[in-house]
Amino acid sequence: MYAKRTYVDFHVIQTVPPSCINRDDTGRPKTAVYGGALRARVSSQAWKHAMREMFAEIYRENSSYRTKYVANLVADEMCRIDPAQDPKEALNKAKDILTAVGVLKGKEKKGNTKKTEDAEDSTDKKEANKTLFFISTAQAHALAEAILNFGGMGTKDKLSKKEEDRFQDVLNQEPSVDIALFGRMVANNTALNVDAAAQVAHAISTHAIQNEYDYFTAVDDYKPDDTAGAGFLGTQEYNASTLYRYATVNLQDLARMIGKENAVEAVKAFARAFICSMPTGKKNSYANRTLPDFVYVTIRNDQPVNFCGAFEKPVYSEVGGYVEKSEQKLMAYAQKVYENFCDAPEAGFAIGDFALPEDMGVEKVNLKELLNRLGDMAENEVE
Repeated sequence: MYAKRTYVDFHVIQTVPPSCINRDDTGRPKTAVYGGALRARVSSQAWKHAMREMFAEIYRENSSYRTKYVANLVADEMCRIDPAQDPKEALNKAKDILTAVGVLKGKEKKGNTKKTEDAEDSTDKKEANKTLFFISTAQAHALAEAILNFGGMGTKDKLSKKEEDRFQDVLNQEPSVDIALFGRMVANNTALNVDAAAQVAHAISTHAIQNEYDYFTAVDDYKPDDTAGAGFLGTQEYNASTLYRYATVNLQDLARMIGKENAVEAVKAFARAFICSMPTGKKNSYANRTLPDFVYVTIRNDQPVNFCGAFEKPVYSEVGGYVEKSEQKLMAYAQKVYENFCDAPEAGFAIGDFALPEDMGVEKVNLKELLNRLGDMAENEVE
């Protein structure tokens, strides 16, 4: 018998005005070729970062850090717990433990003494590891307490298996909501990995785009009277688009990691953050923060389904814009998928003015009502 699975799928149509919210290595707006046409693209990483910023506001008691300076973070927490702790000693203890459990990578020094790759005699500045580590504030606090109670490595090169398991358990307990949703990968110790309960797709425009150039000048307000022209000249690429955005949450996986009660609230927080957040690239230049034109949320018990195929053939519009035709294509494609490949969802909800097909059983709601429906559904679906 298959284990129970509940997927919450989010499909969003959202219009973004002239903007450059997610740039590539050359400073240009990210793009992708899909269906033979150039599309605007916003990476999943950019949107997840925006969502995490909203999570930090919602979950103040247990937020998270993704940082190269995890040793400094834990050492600072050790000094907060025990103000008498010497900062340099605390940092050395934190680095020893984090290296021993595989969060930091060590290397051999002269005399076969093992130290962390970022070890220095000075603690005047933060010391960076080579890779980012995802840690919740609760985990950082618990690890700091465990290190203080442990005392230190002393002359030992390694932790015993029991000691290593103890510190690994600390780093696996009390994950923040975004760690549970987006996962954690630790190359040096797979026991610290967390499988993501959510997946977020790269957003792409439903239509073909062509990047444009903004030629701009900056005026020097205190230049000499005999100086003509601007103080600075430059160009910035931008585009405007109607995006299709998709994400899914596995409710059972989420509940296994953070418990039923927390999972109920987390799926509501995910919905709010995915719908309302916006990456911040060039936000001061373009003031491009918008909200979706249309949101379609489904509850499925078979598998998540991305409806990007609706836009493999780009939406074309002469004067009527792209939103309405994008909504039509999205729902028509969804109906085709339900008829040919899988059952209709257990439930469906929609936000927006689009006239929905009557035979799809979609309930029209506003955002507040959607969050309430998702909370009620999660209560019933999670054991």
